[in-house]
Amino acid sequence: MANYLIYFNQQWVGDHPEEWFRGRGPLAMAVLGEMKAAGVYVFGGGLEEDVETAFSADPTSGALVITDAPFSETQEWLGGLTAVDVADDEAATMWAGKVAEACGWPQEVRRFKPQPRAT
Repeated sequence: MANYLIYFNQQWVGDHPEEWFRGRGPLAMAVLGEMKAAGVYVFGGGLEEDVETAFSADPTSGALVITDAPFSETQEWLGGLTAVDVADDEAATMWAGKVAEACGWPQEVRRFKPQPRAT
């Protein structure tokens, strides 16, 4: 089994009326329930859309600096994510497709690097 991250940038969501979003909720919850029943769900959630509430921790200057703002100025930011533990790329693709169809916007999939064995 391998862990995969299924995620989207907020900008991929597009502009839709509130009614459209309310209709997507039950679809997304159904996929979440299906993931849990299949035993592949690890974690998932949507992120706050207001990036001004973000903060960052940066140790690159030699001292840890905590900033009340996103780390980088960017036009795109992470909107939500789901982590799954599945057998292979094919299974990850299948779940990403279900999430994309339920949400109504694109999803990207990336495999987590294998965890080093504890000694």
